[in-house]
Amino acid sequence: AIRVGPTLMAAFLTQAGTLKARFPTKKTKDDAAHLMPQIEALMGRVVQARQRLLSLDASERTVVLHQFARRFTDAYAQAKQRRGWLDFDDLIQKARQLLSDDRVAAWVLYRLDGGIDHILVDEAQDTSPSQWHVIRRLAEEFSSGEGARADVTRTIFVVGDKKQSIYSFQGADPREFDRMQREFATKLGESGQNLRDETLDYSFRSSPAILRLVDEVFKDAGDAGFGVGQHLAFNTDLPGRVDLWPLVPKPEQEDEQDWFDPVDRRSPEHQFRVLAKQIATRIKQMIDDTVLIPDKDGPRPVQPRDFLILVQRRGGIFPDIIRACKELDLPIAGADRLKVGAEIAVRDLGALLSFLATPDDSLSLATALRSPLFGWSEQDLFTLAHYRNTEFLWATLRNKGTEHPETVRILYDLRDNIDFLRPYDLIERILTRHGGRQRLLARLGAEAEDGINALLSQALAYERASVPSLTGFLAWMQTDDLEVKRQVDSASNQIRVMTVHGSKGLEAPIVILPECGKRDIQIRDEIIKMDGVPVWKMPAPLQPEPMVNRVDQMKAAQREESLRLLYVALTRAEKWLIVAASGDLDRNGEDWHQRVEAAMHTCGAFQLDTPAGDGLRMEHGAWDMAAPAAQTAPDSISPPLPDYFFKIAPDAHIAKQTISPSDMGGAKALPGDGLDEATAMAYGTWLHHLLETQGRPYISPPPELPTDLQQKGMDEAQAVLNDPELSEVFDPATLAEVSITARLGTHRMHGTIDRLILTKDTVHIIDFKSNRVVPSTPQDCPEGVLRQMGAYAHAMAQIYPNHTRKLSVLWTRTGNLMPLPHDIVMAALHRTPYLDDDKSGT
Repeated sequence: AIRVGPTLMAAFLTQAGTLKARFPTKKTKDDAAHLMPQIEALMGRVVQARQRLLSLDASERTVVLHQFARRFTDAYAQAKQRRGWLDFDDLIQKARQLLSDDRVAAWVLYRLDGGIDHILVDEAQDTSPSQWHVIRRLAEEFSSGEGARADVTRTIFVVGDKKQSIYSFQGADPREFDRMQREFATKLGESGQNLRDETLDYSFRSSPAILRLVDEVFKDAGDAGFGVGQHLAFNTDLPGRVDLWPLVPKPEQEDEQDWFDPVDRRSPEHQFRVLAKQIATRIKQMIDDTVLIPDKDGPRPVQPRDFLILVQRRGGIFPDIIRACKELDLPIAGADRLKVGAEIAVRDLGALLSFLATPDDSLSLATALRSPLFGWSEQDLFTLAHYRNTEFLWATLRNKGTEHPETVRILYDLRDNIDFLRPYDLIERILTRHGGRQRLLARLGAEAEDGINALLSQALAYERASVPSLTGFLAWMQTDDLEVKRQVDSASNQIRVMTVHGSKGLEAPIVILPECGKRDIQIRDEIIKMDGVPVWKMPAPLQPEPMVNRVDQMKAAQREESLRLLYVALTRAEKWLIVAASGDLDRNGEDWHQRVEAAMHTCGAFQLDTPAGDGLRMEHGAWDMAAPAAQTAPDSISPPLPDYFFKIAPDAHIAKQTISPSDMGGAKALPGDGLDEATAMAYGTWLHHLLETQGRPYISPPPELPTDLQQKGMDEAQAVLNDPELSEVFDPATLAEVSITARLGTHRMHGTIDRLILTKDTVHIIDFKSNRVVPSTPQDCPEGVLRQMGAYAHAMAQIYPNHTRKLSVLWTRTGNLMPLPHDIVMAALHRTPYLDDDKSGT
């Protein structure tokens, strides 16, 4: 039967699960008329069996979901417990459990009964059932008659507007508002009290023109929470107008883009780009032509702060509007919410920072090179990567510094500073000193500035919370989905763009709604609730009938909430409302644009020439306002300047260069040493590394050092390390490669001592020298070596002023540890120009 089931369903049913209209064929029905009752009965049983199979499949998947969820929620709860954390839902659930647990609830309510006299619930239409449960438990004693105190009038005051319930994704349910209203009315009535149900019909914000449109749009929307009452304008004489722009349709054919352009980049003919440009052009025209709008002190010119652009989502036309306004140099606040990590400019900067933290990260380096920060072409990068003879891209680029001098110079500068600069300072160095901001904005457009500034702000926030390190900052950026919520008020004189959800409680003289076209209602949640139980939503063709009904209910609830969202959007406008749309319109006339259009026709709207074509306008009051008398703008008055603005700045003080003990001048070797300077330096570096690591190197020899000298260095190091007379020098208690910094005259000196032996009373400074010609006495030592040891002695005098200083040179070729008299090295140090004005420490 299991094998036959799918075969029968494929034969009898469509993919949607309904009976096929043409099965069996007419000829078969005629030839087997006596079998048709049995066939039809079988087909009915197959339909029922399919529903049961779908229900079983959905149940099995939900069981798996709950098995996983149990493990996951337990682990999540344990993680929060270890850290002592509670999220917002935890606070509600803990309060609910505390007031519902029979073991403690009575005592808690008793204690609260003596301290709570009044309960105020604001924005009650956005209160979830769990929150209502807490409120109900707190208010039970108000109407019980037993806990009420005779000398205190106890009240519960609930303020809410079902028409503005738009947060169902946070658990808000306007039906719960009605249910709780009935419940409180019943309980208060039983205790001899009354629940007063008051409505506020006056609107203190909008013009009568806008309110008349709102009433007409929602006159038949009772199911969504709209009553039959009419809005009353408090400001009855406030001029107002509503403009409806015609639909901007999809282009019949868009111009072909270059093959290297991103596939998701919209062409200039795209409907979103076209409408966004029309809106930005209209705003600029209104500002430049000093269009007047009414104000409490009389008519005044339109300002950027007067515009509030509301969209239904942050995708769609949202970024196109910001881009279009910035292209026309309009002051715009940018997105109200910004995902920092998703910005292209931030990702380019992140790639460069990742390379700086890990130079072997060739992919990050390649990404940074192709970004606007360096502007390499695809061919440049291919040539470098494809023909490289090293494993890592940075090594190849470093060896080709003459071919790409600017890139190598910038990378060397940044790599030299990563250990000394905080993440913020390093990013600012990239953006300012090396022109990164200018390059990013030139390539990506002015809208990239929001992401760059947000990254800088996040770098400062990271430094306030953690020890600033580049590696830590990169890990923080990658593990946290950083989203910046920016509060922009109308006082900033910028155009505001945000979602309708984010505009709750705001208002503006001019509101533009550009996204009023068709919106498909879809249930994107993979987990839905059926009778209060979370279940795994099946794909549409595989949903059993109860799940189909539940999904339909959720879609109906979303359509109702969409109407409430439209109500919030329309009522944000004070004087001027502009409604526009692009793309397609709904076939059933259910989209925002067609609802507003129908209402405007009913309200007697007239034809209007708009940037998008022939539109409609309805208005109230006199809009033929005269311009106010010209006055000196406050911004044009020059503020008094401090005195230092009128003084010539003093000459800049150039800091003296930092010096090194090994760069004090004088010869470093005796005549006849035999090796050229570059080879001698490479040999010395290799030998120092071997001595530091006890003969176990962790890096490769310098590539410029011949193989025979590499082996010779290893033999020489082993001989020194195995010499018993030198065991004290390489004792584990000694200090190796000791970095020091000290003052030498008026200069700052930085250096590294090869070996330092500290005791209670003495400090023994030892320097390794790999010279081929070894002097026989301290007086024969090269001048540069004596000056270097003198600089070390001078530094130690500042660090350990009470210690006796001993100085020695270990000549690695002979294994001879040669003590150097103090007076000889200090005399050599005084032959440098650095101690002319400072005799301290000698």
